[in-house]
Amino acid sequence: MRKTVAKVLLIFVLLSTLTPVAMAASLGDRTLMMGSTGDDVAQLQQQLNTLGFWAGFVDGIFGPKTEAAVKRFQSSRGLWADGIAGPQTFRALNVHSSYRGTTGRFSQRDIELLARLVYAEARGEPYTGQVAVAATVLNRLKDPKYPKTIPGIIFQVVDGYYQYSPVENGQIYLTPDETARRAVMDAIAGYDPTGGATTFFNPGKTNDQWVRSRTYITTIGNHVFFTIE
Repeated sequence: MRKTVAKVLLIFVLLSTLTPVAMAASLGDRTLMMGSTGDDVAQLQQQLNTLGFWAGFVDGIFGPKTEAAVKRFQSSRGLWADGIAGPQTFRALNVHSSYRGTTGRFSQRDIELLARLVYAEARGEPYTGQVAVAATVLNRLKDPKYPKTIPGIIFQVVDGYYQYSPVENGQIYLTPDETARRAVMDAIAGYDPTGGATTFFNPGKTNDQWVRSRTYITTIGNHVFFTIE
């Protein structure tokens, strides 16, 4: 009888060591790679999806889609794209998570709408120029002359005119790419290459003398950035 019990216990121990167990770990506690499972994998997937790097459904299983998303994120941050989420990748992710206190007032719909505007206004522009477009909207949030929400700013009508041409021509409804989404996140994180500008224009697409008479700040790509006193 004792031998039988001992054999059962031995089998149980062996099975316990061989069977994968989902880890209840926090993101960053361990290196994650293909085959990893657990709450931290789910957190990683959610973070990547939020940043625009589609990692598949949030199921806590590190599969091919999650690995591909990690590689794309790593490439976008200048990291070695090996698909393994280790300390460097976590540090890059934490750049954004550390700003939760700032970005908490923005819903996912706000972020997506802003990415749509960036894509419609600045696709084809240098990356810094795409961040700059997002930054001008965030700068308007701080200015009492403008609405206090991202949708309010983007869809604002003044004297019968929309403030952004993509709203009028419908390009605001185009699906943004990962670059536009990343530009928005970098702007939310505090990167403002415009130096505080609240608006911009493309000199090659308008002859409006009013915009040309505003307070000039900088030129990035094809856009001139300025403020309205």
